[in-house]
Amino acid sequence: MIQLTKALTAWGTPAFKQILKDEVEQLDVELLPLQQGLSQSSFASGEDLSVMIISVSETPDLIVARVGIFYFGIIAGCNCADDPTPIDKNSEYCEVQFDINKLTAKTTLTLLSD
Repeated sequence: MIQLTKALTAWGTPAFKQILKDEVEQLDVELLPLQQGLSQSSFASGEDLSVMIISVSETPDLIVARVGIFYFGIIAGCNCADDPTPIDKNSEYCEVQFDINKLTAKTTLTLLSD
């Protein structure tokens, strides 16, 4: 379960977007839909994750943030000892909607498609 308590506390302040960005970048990559967002690779490495806040709005119960996530993926090979194919990182990008409950900070994620 994801709880973005720092972002909720900062809601309505000028620092909100930066705090949300920092908090999302600190999340365990296993909680993010990086594997499902792949477009050029077969495995999400989760290395060098970078977050961009695209937009933020609110409903009576939720803070709704549309977030772009930049990360790397790899094309997994056989990894045999004599395999000459280097493991190349591919740049990946996906957009995710974070719905932050205004009372509990419980957050749900939705992978957005193009």
